[in-house]
Amino acid sequence: MATPCGGQIHREVQDYYGKVLQKSEDLKTNACITSARPLPKVVRDALERVHEEVVTRYYGCGLVIPECLASCRILDLGSGSGRDCYLLSQLVGERGHVTGIDMTEGQVEVAKKHIAYHMDKFGYRKPNVEFLQGYMEKLGDAVLADESYDIVISNCVINLVPDKRAVLREAYRVLKPGGEMYFSDVYASQHLSETVRKHSVLWGECLAGALYWRDLYSIAEEVGFSPPCLVTASPITIGDKELEGIIGDCRFVSATFRLFKVPGSSRTGPGQVIYNGGIVGHERELVFDANFTFKEGEVVDVDAEMAAILRSSRFAEEFLIRGSRANAAASQSCCRKEMKEKICDPFQLLERLAAPVPACHPGGTCGPLGCC
Repeated sequence: MATPCGGQIHREVQDYYGKVLQKSEDLKTNACITSARPLPKVVRDALERVHEEVVTRYYGCGLVIPECLASCRILDLGSGSGRDCYLLSQLVGERGHVTGIDMTEGQVEVAKKHIAYHMDKFGYRKPNVEFLQGYMEKLGDAVLADESYDIVISNCVINLVPDKRAVLREAYRVLKPGGEMYFSDVYASQHLSETVRKHSVLWGECLAGALYWRDLYSIAEEVGFSPPCLVTASPITIGDKELEGIIGDCRFVSATFRLFKVPGSSRTGPGQVIYNGGIVGHERELVFDANFTFKEGEVVDVDAEMAAILRSSRFAEEFLIRGSRANAAASQSCCRKEMKEKICDPFQLLERLAAPVPACHPGGTCGPLGCC
């Protein structure tokens, strides 16, 4: 479908986020409002230390704070006022580093203005954050080198970019082998009509540029990422009758995915893994995504993709990983958790989350989607 040119979209989005929106209450939909979800105490405490102006100017659509962050180098695409960067600054510690990049000058100015305030608040001797003005699909223009980051995050911004492939391609380029892209964004239940894709307000509200969710899987594969891991999903509602009429029967969802840059040498087939426990905020249980929850000491069967992810990423030291046929005794243990059919569709996940949770059978194990 025809869309406005990239330069026009960039200008309209910059105006919307730099001039039209002054606070999150100015939004016409809940696409860019974080859903209510329990946060680890370490994240809640970190959020309380972020400057009020930074939080007020935040328009993200999900929580993009992954686990196991100590000393990591993180890049935030579309960092806006810097809320997530300042959260992550505390979680990576003084030996880690966070870079935020955003195309809207006003947002970057807000983020930069509060660097000294936050470093003093965190007790850091020197800044471990920086903010750049630039485009996430052209990270080379900001002189961001190949394989220079452990994690790339983004929060409700990829939908604002016409060329999604370029964004994922650049993220893949700057990630180290085993690195992760962890991001929340808005997805559509179908390909959007030309009328929707040309609507300037719907672009600013994160809907006109929403990707059909199935296309994420094909783009990720094309770029070189492992298949996307669906983490969470929450419904999006339109609070404007005029916009509802333009959108028609298309549905939208806010969803969080994680993608990994898995080296070929790590792909050795399915396996069994045991979470060692101890990750800050997830000491006894790590909800990795909608399909895999790892409890401390529990044997879990994983497919080849998950085995490769855990083996090659920063999570490698947090797990005991072995081949699927190793240790037959453990495979018969009552603590063993077997694989189920994977959920890939965020709209299907919404339906399952809304459905009544069945009661557990004696000895059953409950996960985020009910009994195993």
